[in-house]
Amino acid sequence: DYPAGLTVTEFADDLGGGKQCLGFVAVADLKANPKLRFNAVHLPQQKTPSRIHAEFASANRGTACVTINAGYWWAGNSLSLLVTGGAGFIGSHLCERLLGEGNDVICIDNYFTGHKSNIRHLLSHPNFEIIRHDIVYPYMAEVEEIYNLACPASPIYYQHDPVKTTQTSVIGAMNMLGMARYNRAKVLQASTSEVYGDPLVHPQTEDYWGHVNPLGLRSCYDEGKRCAESLFMSYYREHGIPVKIIRIFNTYGPKMDINDGRVVSNFIVQALRGDNITIYGDGGQSRSFQYIDDLIEGMVRMMDDTPDDFTGPVNIGNPNEFTIAELAREVISLTGSKSKKIGR
Repeated sequence: DYPAGLTVTEFADDLGGGKQCLGFVAVADLKANPKLRFNAVHLPQQKTPSRIHAEFASANRGTACVTINAGYWWAGNSLSLLVTGGAGFIGSHLCERLLGEGNDVICIDNYFTGHKSNIRHLLSHPNFEIIRHDIVYPYMAEVEEIYNLACPASPIYYQHDPVKTTQTSVIGAMNMLGMARYNRAKVLQASTSEVYGDPLVHPQTEDYWGHVNPLGLRSCYDEGKRCAESLFMSYYREHGIPVKIIRIFNTYGPKMDINDGRVVSNFIVQALRGDNITIYGDGGQSRSFQYIDDLIEGMVRMMDDTPDDFTGPVNIGNPNEFTIAELAREVISLTGSKSKKIGR
């Protein structure tokens, strides 16, 4: 029972620095303002929570009720979440974000491409649980939301065992969808821009069906992800499971695997070692790269800020492209390296 006119900062401090302050109901996208008074803002009661950007929280989750005139405020409960592939590059950042919002997080990983070092700092967190498990085999837990990220994403790794890659994408997706059906949970599929194959359309929009070689070396990954998307939509249509599909484009940031063979990590490693930076061709080919925090923000918003009947797919990437030669120059500049660019 809080008095009307309570400031954002006062409320956050009372709830322990905002760690519990998750789940307000609102309609407006409030700009960050620690002095904003809630009783000056129109906050009608509704079932779907939307985001309040404030000093103490970047996202609002769960269910809640606000009676603004009486000055009553109930913070929503934390959610029980599952992240497959949670020890990987993207998954570990997602676990950090979800824990930071006050949720209980179960992380599943078989450590084929994930690393315990990515989530070691989370092991002592009271709301974090790590399970070594391969999602090709059934697993069951009582959860409210599932983020399905498990699958090697770099050609070096997914071509190492192409049958296993396809199994992870397809059978793993079926197992996670089965768990979602059991729990009536919401489930997000981390798909990929590779579903577009060798596209004939640039840029690719979500309604483009792609140009994929089903027999090529990359097909274990491309077609596996395409099949997973099909399964997600079938579960949505047949069982009414709330599903979300995102297609991830090139992403970089802390915890990237230095041996994944991708251009950003290759350039950074070569520059730090003082080796010449290898550019294939004249370097005029263009790429786009998004920072990991932007991807995580997109994933969370897709899961929490869209209605249950919005399935996607949604592309998540950076619309701005630059050349490989420009990338090499930027890496050399930021690292202070004496590396030179060489073409092949």
